[in-house]
Amino acid sequence: MPTLHQLTRRDMLRMSGLGVGSIAFDWLEAKSSEAAPADVSALSPKPPHFTAPAKAVIVLMQNGGPGQMDLFDPKPALKKLDGKVHSERVEMFQKGSEANKLLASPMKFRKYGKCGMEMAEVMPHIGSVADEWCLVRSMFNYHNNHTESLIAFNTGRIFAGRPSLGSWISYALGSENQNLPSYIVLRDPAGYNTSGTLLWQNGWLPAIHRGTEVNTKGAPLLNLKPARQISAAARRDDLEFLNRINRRHQKPFADYSELEARIQNYELAARMQLAAGKLLDIGNETEATRKAYGLNRKESAGYGLRCLMARRLVESGVRFVQVLPDIKPSNQPWDSHGNVKTQNEQSLAFADEPSAALIKDLKQRGLLDSTIVVWSGEFGRLPVSQNGKGRDHNRNAFSLLLAGGGFRKGHVHGATDDVGYRSVEDRVSVNDLHATLLHQLGLDHDRLTYHHHGRDESPTDSVVTDARVVRKLLA
Repeated sequence: MPTLHQLTRRDMLRMSGLGVGSIAFDWLEAKSSEAAPADVSALSPKPPHFTAPAKAVIVLMQNGGPGQMDLFDPKPALKKLDGKVHSERVEMFQKGSEANKLLASPMKFRKYGKCGMEMAEVMPHIGSVADEWCLVRSMFNYHNNHTESLIAFNTGRIFAGRPSLGSWISYALGSENQNLPSYIVLRDPAGYNTSGTLLWQNGWLPAIHRGTEVNTKGAPLLNLKPARQISAAARRDDLEFLNRINRRHQKPFADYSELEARIQNYELAARMQLAAGKLLDIGNETEATRKAYGLNRKESAGYGLRCLMARRLVESGVRFVQVLPDIKPSNQPWDSHGNVKTQNEQSLAFADEPSAALIKDLKQRGLLDSTIVVWSGEFGRLPVSQNGKGRDHNRNAFSLLLAGGGFRKGHVHGATDDVGYRSVEDRVSVNDLHATLLHQLGLDHDRLTYHHHGRDESPTDSVVTDARVVRKLLA
């Protein structure tokens, strides 16, 4: 019998109350193990629910909220009613829009591609691949603040704590490359955008499925290589010894997924010592490729490198890559409160050329059909002016772009009202978007579950959100 100072919680449950607590605990542990077995193959490739075109997702997250009526959703009525008081009192988030006066877009629009998709003239590169885009003009989200709306876009709910979409995909499908994480985040090396790491949390899924930050400047991952070089044989012996110690320590904590994830992460880091450095070295990329991604321009070099790295990662078997924008002039660069024209042009200076290059590059390499690219902010902007030239946040309508992975090419879906304030036709929620993305990966959003706190959780919680696959978006 263990001494008092050696007693664990399991010992107490077994020794008290005729062992009833221990029996109950064993049953709960067994149920937990059924739902999420902790083993060293958590990232091994797993079969989808059904055959589908896509294998990977790249999300080009445009923090701040690009204005739909200024970039993707032309509204002649705004020009006609410019300066007039809007007939509907809009939801204002910040001061400056109290007059409720409509603001015409300062951007000119044109038709792009054979499909004739209308987008702003200030995004010629994104427009040049219009025949690959599926433009959704009827998106909506659940909150007017950046943090809540960004979390909702990534997890389906406005409050932090639920797993991100990338974590669900990692959990469901694993990775096709055992030397790299299945979910990778590429951010501006200078800092974090709004909401920071909240956007790639694993929630209550095993911690191995959390997004892994990879640097595009300096060392790809901190502490990846030992400070003092040792021989390969000695390194191998050290790792084998460390693995035995880790597994021995883990035995009393078999139900603690974060410990299992930590062990797996260390083992993955050891494998990445060889794989990551080579993968993230773009020395073998042609000058033409570098130029296409805008690496020769100061404004787009950082974002262009992240887009190029996203292509290299999915090409190497990574399931989900999240690319974040520059943090200059702010950590939410698309937040055009001050001047719609200049602030959008400032953001497009880094985003336009690399975004289009990614689509062209994936297509040229035969990867676009199996890779979904999402280009989106967390919400849109109001049709009324804020302090004369800017626009406030708008959760009721925004536009996003989808390409590859079986989505319709050159297609425009849905519509907003005459001034772009509300999505009114073929509306698509962020949960609908998640359900549709999962479907294109061969995953049923209702069948994909994880047992947590007595219930089977799913990515969209469709009983509450009424999420459904938007089949009109699919080829």
